Amino acid sequence: MRWVVVGKLLGAVVVAGVLVAAVAGPWLVGLDLAGRAAADSQGAVSTTAVDEVTTAPLPGITSVLAADGSLVTDFYDQYRVPVTAGQVAPVMGTALVDIEDSRFYSHGGVDPIGTLRALVTDVSSGGAAQGGSTITQQLVKQTLVQRATSTQGQQEATADTLARKLTEARLALAVDARLSKTEILTRYLNTVYFGHGAYGVQAAARTYFSVDASALTPLQAATLAGLVQNPSADDPIAHPDVAQARRDVVLHRMHDLGDLSDADLAADLATPVATVPGGTPPQGCAQALVGGFFCSYLRGYLTGTLGLTDQQLDEGGLVVRTTLDPTVQRSGDAATAGVVSPDSELAAVYDVVQPGTGHVLGLSVNRTYGCTGTGCTSVDLPTVAARGSGSTYKLFTAAYALQHGYTASFTQTTSSPYTSTVYKKNGGTRGAPYTISNASPNYPETLDLADALVMSSNTYFVGLEDHLGSVEGPVREAQQLGLASLTDDDAQQIIDGEEGSFTLGPDATSPLDLTDAYATVFSGGTRCDPTPVTAVLAADGSPLTGPDGSALDTGDHCTAGALPAPVAHTLAQVMRGDVESDIGTASRARIAGHDIAGKTGTAQGNISVAFVGSTPEYTAGVMVFNPDRNVSVGGYGGDKGARIWHDAMAPVLAAGPTADFPAADRQVLGVPDGGDCPFTEGNLVLVC
Repeated sequence: MRWVVVGKLLGAVVVAGVLVAAVAGPWLVGLDLAGRAAADSQGAVSTTAVDEVTTAPLPGITSVLAADGSLVTDFYDQYRVPVTAGQVAPVMGTALVDIEDSRFYSHGGVDPIGTLRALVTDVSSGGAAQGGSTITQQLVKQTLVQRATSTQGQQEATADTLARKLTEARLALAVDARLSKTEILTRYLNTVYFGHGAYGVQAAARTYFSVDASALTPLQAATLAGLVQNPSADDPIAHPDVAQARRDVVLHRMHDLGDLSDADLAADLATPVATVPGGTPPQGCAQALVGGFFCSYLRGYLTGTLGLTDQQLDEGGLVVRTTLDPTVQRSGDAATAGVVSPDSELAAVYDVVQPGTGHVLGLSVNRTYGCTGTGCTSVDLPTVAARGSGSTYKLFTAAYALQHGYTASFTQTTSSPYTSTVYKKNGGTRGAPYTISNASPNYPETLDLADALVMSSNTYFVGLEDHLGSVEGPVREAQQLGLASLTDDDAQQIIDGEEGSFTLGPDATSPLDLTDAYATVFSGGTRCDPTPVTAVLAADGSPLTGPDGSALDTGDHCTAGALPAPVAHTLAQVMRGDVESDIGTASRARIAGHDIAGKTGTAQGNISVAFVGSTPEYTAGVMVFNPDRNVSVGGYGGDKGARIWHDAMAPVLAAGPTADFPAADRQVLGVPDGGDCPFTEGNLVLVC
């Protein structure tokens, strides 16, 4: 009867008949002839397909590390940690071979006996050829399924058709010809899905038993070997009784094949399945252990600035070393949530940049990244330009003026309200007058530039713009210092429109870009592009290369002298007054024993408040606003902004001493040659 069935199959499918004829009489033609017969009938096996199964890197986990080496999160589609043969307990391979493919070491990738039995059974019942798969064939199938990029591809890789089975068998023959049995088994153990989100034996060992694959016991190995047939149904965490029954089948098979003694079998069968769930690694930015918003910014930087693909990040098994300082990050998280409740409609954003390198040390928001509901958001609030930052822009006007004939001693008298002599209400130089007032009636009418910056006099700085005659200088200065959210198009529109309000900061501003621009001043004039990454390593530990073969550029990108050092040092000394003097607007940011300089800002209508403060080591910016609509946030930059800065930075600065800012330049201050210096702001004596 068997030969009658085979005859029917030969008549129905000639190509399949070639393979069946080859395997039906292994004593006549041998396995090599089976491979040749299949190849002759369909042509050469695709080298690309064989490479995919044998040599293509397995999808792995990309680890994202903080500056201190601690884990931030992992990027992956499949939880897999590839291991070598020596990193897997030998009993694991034994258990798997015994239950899945006991003739693994004697066949050539396709088992003649098993395949013929499956073909005869299936054809006699009218079904498609299935069953009888060797470990090598399973490796082919698992690889094709897992690498499929579409639903159609996955369906084709699992279709119940004789053509698919034949293709699988031909690839298995080719794989067996290229790899050793140890290599095939190791590749399979690293590829196969074990359920519970675990791909590969190392991930499975950690997921179910919290051990490495090298430490698996015979009982654990038998449990995992039993999983590959039906990972969901036999899951030992979800279904321990079913898993134990399946494990016992494996144990009996190991005993039958002489790989388990009578005594060990009896003892093992009497032992219940015992799991020690290890969980899965954090996946993506929403599950980041620290710095979810930083993680989102990092991922955008890796794909945007460095040109990596999402596939590289999710499958490449890379190591990404970042600039994130976990202490800075966690302190910022606590401060933003402590001053502005996560349940509030207001967003409190805190960015920290290292002056002189551009390293982004932390990005905090009083919300949780990546979740849904109250207190959650997936918007990159630390980097997007949502609201204006108010009088923080006065720094750009001051920096430009100090380089173009003005000193910190430049004095003018401006009434409040003050009507501009150059700019008009709606921009330009014609139309209704542009009139501005100070935040309170208590501002002196006569101020020098230094005191006006510290006290944040609106009327003084619009008057200074009048002296300059155009907003172009301050606008270009902002860009020069690194305010990247002020694009060329935006800048040109402000310049062409002669928008005298520029110095009061009404334009949407990225909190990170504002902080980075201020870091240029506090670094002594060196502008650095903000960066969240210091190295990207390939799976083998070598620096990752780009398409042209060169290593990715993960270095710092800094420009010395973007602001002349004498001007930078002088501005830093002047802005100490905002925090440390009795006339400043940010006294709430004061931390005894540390040089702290900064500037507050409040947008018109109080729709946002801001404060950027700095020591020589840390420049940190705060913005508080409603990201959904324009509403008053209450208070000024010296309130919520300065308080968040203080609460976030105090624990960081407590860890050790900080440097003092360099002395101001006497010429930039406007101190006459040979004249006395101190230069005072309120009760503060500046260093010069």
